[in-house]
Amino acid sequence: MDSIHHAVIILAAGLGKRMRSTKPKVLHELQRQPMIYYIIHAAQKLASNNIYVVVGYQADLVRIEILKFATVNFILQENQLGTGHAVQCVLPALSADISQVIILCGDTPLIRYDTLNHLLSTHVSSQSDVTVLVTRVDNPKGYGRIIFNEKNELAGIVEEADADPEQKKINIVNTGIYAVKRSVLARLLQKIDQNNVQKEFYLTDIIRYGRSEKLSIGTVMGKDPIEIIGINSIEDLQNIERLLHQRKIKLLDFDSHQQL
Repeated sequence: MDSIHHAVIILAAGLGKRMRSTKPKVLHELQRQPMIYYIIHAAQKLASNNIYVVVGYQADLVRIEILKFATVNFILQENQLGTGHAVQCVLPALSADISQVIILCGDTPLIRYDTLNHLLSTHVSSQSDVTVLVTRVDNPKGYGRIIFNEKNELAGIVEEADADPEQKKINIVNTGIYAVKRSVLARLLQKIDQNNVQKEFYLTDIIRYGRSEKLSIGTVMGKDPIEIIGINSIEDLQNIERLLHQRKIKLLDFDSHQQL
């Protein structure tokens, strides 16, 4: 797929309060590399130089560390007002020939190129306006829940903080990874607001507004939920280190076709 027509946005502006550290979350190391290293590595295979990293907390330090291993475009999110706001900061910087946007989180280092390529290929071939990478997990706590309507179409995504007891039982979850038509993304981001528990602009709200506009919204089911494990604490980091050690996986040498 010709990389000139799509761009990857990586959200990496947050502190990560649960890490209990002053170090930016995305710079915490997994197998001796900053976790964002692996995400950028997968993104480069997909979009070459069209990679935009949103920085905020200790932006200069994050820039310096990333530039040691990759050339990317940096976008500053001065005030961390949520994921929707972060993506909004990037849109004016995209070149005119970018028609599709893939959005990734800076704290999911196990995501692989094959999965991202499948997401983008499915999104484009189905001519969807928005496609969400979802996965089924044993324990959905902490994740946004995927809500399907009676036609088994994606109706919305409810964040953990806003979910009612029934919704919290849903075990198909949002990975935080999306493929979106650039023109659709720009329009939907103008509609989102801060009317939620966290008082943030949720990127997930583009699904709700997209559904109200009767846009084409699809999902791709991730095969391996391990790929989308988000690192939110030192304990999460240690658990992933242990898991990779048990499976004798070195991410630097890892082929995307191998099993995690």
